Amino acid sequence: MQFQFSKMHGLGNDFMVVDCVTQNIFFSPDAIRRLADRHRGVGFDQLLVVEPPYDPETDFHYRIFNADGSEVSQCGNGARCFARFVSMKGLTNKYRIAVSTKSGKMVLQLENDNQVTVNMGVPEFTPEKIPFKAKQEEKTYILRAADHTVFCGAASMGNPHCVTVVEDVDTADVETLGPLLESHERFPERVNVGFMQVMSRSAVRLRVYERGAGETQACGSGACAAVAIGQRQGLLDTQVTVTLPGGDLQIRWAGDGQPLYMTGPVAHVFDGQITL
Repeated sequence: MQFQFSKMHGLGNDFMVVDCVTQNIFFSPDAIRRLADRHRGVGFDQLLVVEPPYDPETDFHYRIFNADGSEVSQCGNGARCFARFVSMKGLTNKYRIAVSTKSGKMVLQLENDNQVTVNMGVPEFTPEKIPFKAKQEEKTYILRAADHTVFCGAASMGNPHCVTVVEDVDTADVETLGPLLESHERFPERVNVGFMQVMSRSAVRLRVYERGAGETQACGSGACAAVAIGQRQGLLDTQVTVTLPGGDLQIRWAGDGQPLYMTGPVAHVFDGQITL
């Protein structure tokens, strides 16, 4: 079966984006893994699937699959690419696009200069809703993994995040701690792991080890979680520039109970056709 796709990225976090509004395609986990292979397939961090709306109040349904074939509920960088894709392909002429996901609804706003602002929803810190095993909600938790003791915050942006503050992201042991924390027993659905260096109250540097994908050039939901956790820990203000290996994201959050907004760039790399 042949189908068309676009290769896109948000700050180097790269995606294969497929229109399943006008094409009828089923992606098995094995097929996704083959497509994600950077040597034998297209290569990507996540596969983004555009589907017709499930809800009459939305324009599309947005599905996200990691390179290992697992389906996840949220991807912030992917959401920006999703908005640009449906506009570029003529699937909508709207600048404000409402989508449903596995975990809820999002609003995507097309801006100038290939920038997109995403209403990422209200961050969730209740342990059982992340999900995270804890007796009560805390701003900082202590995790023990192998011979490491890690102080971290935990939050959900529609997907689970663990964020630890480090002195220098360049020397942080992401390769060791990333997989240890990703599969930590206290995160029953695994977790995305952020390593955050606070530069000032309005600027941080961040590296993210994503569940099912490993370290990526950028993680939009990870940037959002890092700012929300950092703000609750008293480290950050309401507007923060997050510098990831792939570039910068602007994050705005007014505090508990309020939606969080992410603004960042989108790049269309190429269009292609492949046989599954």
